[in-house]
Amino acid sequence: MILEDAGYEVATAENGREAIEKIHVETPDLVLLDMIMPEMTGLEACKILKSKPNTKDIPVTMFTVLDGNDDRKRAKESGCDGYFLKPFTPKDLLMMVKKYLNKRNSSDASLGP
Repeated sequence: MILEDAGYEVATAENGREAIEKIHVETPDLVLLDMIMPEMTGLEACKILKSKPNTKDIPVTMFTVLDGNDDRKRAKESGCDGYFLKPFTPKDLLMMVKKYLNKRNSSDASLGP
């Protein structure tokens, strides 16, 4: 709701498997995954997304309540671009989303026409 209220188009998924299926139908500009999800974890989903040519460049941010060094290491190894601790404020979420979207847009612009 925070992102929708800020004017972003948002698609949701109940688990990592559903997220991957949706991402292959309509490619998003940014993926936000919870590290702990049913059926397929965010870590597993991120590894799959980063292994595919058509999704490997989509920024993926991992949300989690896990704050140990091993958790951060596993997130990085999965290929995620960011690690965001819960709980968070709406302002923090919006700043993070803007950061990754701006970074992606500037990377796309540098590729040229």
